[in-house]
Amino acid sequence: MSSNLTEEKKLIEDAQKGSKPALAKLVKTYEQTVYNFAFKICRNKDKAEHTMQETFLSMVKSISQFSGKSKLSTWLYTVVSNHCLMLARSNNKHSAFSLDDEEFGANEVPVSDWKVKPEKVTENNELKKVLDEAIEKLPADYRIVFLLRDVEGLSTDETAEIVELSVPAVKSRLHRARAFLRNQLNEKFQYERT
Repeated sequence: MSSNLTEEKKLIEDAQKGSKPALAKLVKTYEQTVYNFAFKICRNKDKAEHTMQETFLSMVKSISQFSGKSKLSTWLYTVVSNHCLMLARSNNKHSAFSLDDEEFGANEVPVSDWKVKPEKVTENNELKKVLDEAIEKLPADYRIVFLLRDVEGLSTDETAEIVELSVPAVKSRLHRARAFLRNQLNEKFQYERT
């Protein structure tokens, strides 16, 4: 076990025994990660800050129930994901749009080749902006899976645990999200060339 994991385990144990300094150190360790992830999902500074506060409030209230079966970061991602999904559903922002609609039917998801290579996206600010806009169009349920897997770099198993779905369901959502994003990028750049 690495020294960071050992130190974190000790902090969690101390926090579970009521140590406020240990709890404060855990918050300090994860505040930027939690805020960044919340912002990527919620797409709004105020909502991200609110989500971060709610996440750490949940951690303070529930740290004694944390079993250590998963990483603390996995548990925090779960809390952020659930809170952002609740916000998205309460706003009904994406209620009229779903990747499960006929356009993206269960048997056939349009998969086009990346005309714009993913590595080029990170090299070009215009492409980053277009990709960011496309990610924002994803329904929150799909956006969370895409962000956990392709942006945060978590495994399919970890993502499934966080969003409380089966591994095949995560793979399906990720496949649909990637297909949607590819199509959005291809449409944008094809439209600009004509």
